Amino acid sequence: MLPSLQGKNILVTREAGQAELFAKQINQSGGNPVIVPLLKITCKESDKAREILTNLSHYNWIFFTSANGVDCFFDLRSGIDSNSAGIHANIATVGEKTSNALQEYGYKANFTPKLYNANTMAADFLQEYTNPGRILLIRGNRSRSVLPEEFRKHGVGFDMLEVYDTHFNFARKKQLNQVLRENEIDYITFTSPSTVEAFCEMVEGIPKAVPCICIGSTTSKRAEELGFPFILTPRTFTIEGMIHRIRDHIKKG
Repeated sequence: MLPSLQGKNILVTREAGQAELFAKQINQSGGNPVIVPLLKITCKESDKAREILTNLSHYNWIFFTSANGVDCFFDLRSGIDSNSAGIHANIATVGEKTSNALQEYGYKANFTPKLYNANTMAADFLQEYTNPGRILLIRGNRSRSVLPEEFRKHGVGFDMLEVYDTHFNFARKKQLNQVLRENEIDYITFTSPSTVEAFCEMVEGIPKAVPCICIGSTTSKRAEELGFPFILTPRTFTIEGMIHRIRDHIKKG
């Protein structure tokens, strides 16, 4: 019996540090990962970050919408004060991977939405917590405005703190186009709207016949907006869900 991914060439576009784990899972499922990281993630320091991170007791909830946000939050916090006391606020995470990243620092999420995206996170949270107190929303420079808009609409007090920047990795442009020309890519994977946008900025024409696998509804919507005609979305918005979606597509021929 052939492996589930049947040796298909699967383009991995996510940031280099996260691409290796995705590639490993593709390999283990019988696929051939082709890694071209289109994003670069950098943690960002600021006077605002220093002020907020030394006064976390002012917040009842801390919201994390990505694993990058978790990593940079704790990285910045340790740089500001290595003797920082523990976090006593409740913590909300957008999904499984963000929750797992949080656990690596010894904390467990108090709230995670049923569906792993910001729209559901806002709706589920505000339905369960009508008076949540003050919220600290941890973000990146390309984070969407869904949560702050919903908090404002419902009169919830919050502060936003950008702890990382997402940059397009234009140094990979030549490699990306070479890979698309010279390799028979069977599937393109996108793990965020930013990966879709970076791809479109660098590619010399969207490959119309190649299916793209988007990690969730937000990423799928962005791919559709930018002209991808063949979009597949997993039921579970995780890397494992993406691999299962590819497997199902292969089975159906």
